[in-house]
Formats: sequence, C-alpha cells, structure tokens
Amino acid sequence: MSDHWHPDDTLKRALVAQAETEGFAACRICRPDAVPQVMARLRHFVAEGRHGQMGWMAERMHWRGAPDVLWPEARSVIMLAENYGPDQNPLADLEHKTAATISVYARNRDYHDVVKKRLKRLGRWLIDVSRKRCGVEAQIKVFVDTAPVPEKALAEAAGLGWQGKHTNLVSRELGSWFFLGAIFTTVELEPDARGQDHCGRCRACLDVCPTDAFPEPYQLDARRCISYLTIEHKGMVDPALRPALGNRIYGCDDCLAVCPWNKFAERASEVKYHAREDLLRPPLAELATLDDAGFRARFAGSPIKRIGRNRFVRNVCYAIGNSGEGALVSVVQPLCDDDDPAVADAARWAVGRLRAPSG
Repeated sequence: MSDHWHPDDTLKRALVAQAETEGFAACRICRPDAVPQVMARLRHFVAEGRHGQMGWMAERMHWRGAPDVLWPEARSVIMLAENYGPDQNPLADLEHKTAATISVYARNRDYHDVVKKRLKRLGRWLIDVSRKRCGVEAQIKVFVDTAPVPEKALAEAAGLGWQGKHTNLVSRELGSWFFLGAIFTTVELEPDARGQDHCGRCRACLDVCPTDAFPEPYQLDARRCISYLTIEHKGMVDPALRPALGNRIYGCDDCLAVCPWNKFAERASEVKYHAREDLLRPPLAELATLDDAGFRARFAGSPIKRIGRNRFVRNVCYAIGNSGEGALVSVVQPLCDDDDPAVADAARWAVGRLRAPSG
C-alpha cells in the first residue's frame, strides 16, 4: 500500500475490504446532507399522526430530518448492511395457531449489540489507518437504530438499495433481510451512486399486510403496523385490529417475506442471528405463564426484553384469542385478574373469543 493514499480512492477501497472482513454484507458511502427529502416526509408522517405513541420521532425531528445537523463536523456517512436472512420462510409459522410467531430478527441475540461491536471495530480501524497512512486525525460516531438517524434514507443515498413500497430497504443482492449500521466520520470519502428503485409494478408487500398499514405505496401508518402494535404501542390495542395480529407476538415479517427480491437472499452467516430453538414456534401456553423474573431470564440478551413482561404477555393473550383452541381458556383465564390492566383486558378478550359460538 502507498504511504500517500488519496482519501477518495485507496482508503475507500481498503475500507470496503475491511468491512467485508468484519462480516458486513455491503459497505457504501454518502454525504450527511444527501437526504434533503427526509424532513418533509417526516413532517408529513408526524402531522398525520402516523407515528402513534412514538413521541420521540416528533421531538427529535430536527436531527432525524437532517443528519448534517446531528453532527456538523461529519463529512461522510459509511452505511453498512448486516445480513440476518432466515433459513426458511417465516410466513409458514403463521399456520401454527397455538404457537407464537416472533419476527426473524428477534429470534436470537440483540442485533444492536452485535452490529455496534462490528461498527466500533471498523471505526477504530479507520481512525488508525487514517492516521498512519494519510496523516489525518479522523473522528467517528457509530449508530445502530438507537439515535435520530434516518438510516434507510441514508442507505438508499449511499447505494445499498432502495426504500421499497413497504418503506423498508430492498437490495438486489441481499433482498430484504439485513440490518443497517452507520459510521459518521470527519474523513472525506467519495460517495457512491444513489440506489435506484426496482419495485416496478409489484405491490406484494402492500397486499399482504394484514392490517392495511400502507395508506399509499411508500407510506406507512405505524398505528396500524403489527410491528409497532406489538413492540412500541403501550396499553390496549384497538379491538378492531386484534384479530389481524394472528399469532404474531413480537413484530411482523409479512411485507419483507413476500418481496420477490428475496430470491437473492442468503442465510445469515453470523450464528448469533440463527434462531434459538426455544424461539421457533414456542407454545403460547408456555409463554402465557411467564412472570417478570421468568420473562427476563428467558429473554436476556434478546431484543424482546425491552418491551417487558406485561406488553409481551398482552401480545400472547391476543394470539391465544386468535388461536381458536378452546383448551387454552384455562391458560389465559388466570390472567383476567392480572395486575397490568392491558394484560387483564387482553386475557378477557381472549376468553371471550374462545368461548364465542363458532359460525
């Protein structure tokens, strides 16, 4: 390697190679100011109330809508893709009514922890190499879905893929099953070409949504999204939406799973994303009995832990109510007097559903 790297050429190529060595599926670059459209979209989203109870989206809009304001010193954004592809179609799990369906990404370790460690290693590499090879004192900040950063828009700007009609990122190489991580840096790096939309006339993701959460293509109403309802929404879920939850107790993969571009997706190479045996179609009867200590023990190290026992068991009760299995009345009946009002309400709803005359 030359001792006088051109920051837009050799360093960037070495960075991409190092990202691959660290286990990332793809690495692309954009400028922090490459997403001017985000602010208007975010304002419309919030003005329509589509953020639901996610008040932080409105409160941090000035940062989420303008990444160049978040850290003005940043000159480049390095966007990384982390593959978490499943080894089977998760839609098959929906047919097992007395077992729970958990979103693919949450069936093992918390991806925030796994991805952030990788990002920090790559960031330290960039700092070290910039100093030794370029004589530049680089600074970095790493983000994994826990700060007001519009990762999907930045990833599209960097060329990792495009935001599909379901608003999630799609890649011709990776399909839909990948996490995003970002490294903001003071180093000047040549941006990549923006991702181009390849959805065409396809509307599979829109048509499969059980709750009609897409008012229009490329727009999401989180208040109707099962991922939002089972993870972010506190308290009681609208009774009109409960039947559509089916047996989904944490997240929903339907719109991702039907995307035709998944024909190019591969199973995750990182074993920390391979599904734990006890999180593949776990019996609803077993999950309904978890108290707080049991919940925390079972989901230690899992992203599921952040919703807490009450919201989790609330979701399990809805799934039991949708199971059509009368024998589960005895399981959910004790929860009708649960200390948490949402759990008790969900349990009573489930009992009512299971005892209702069929037909």
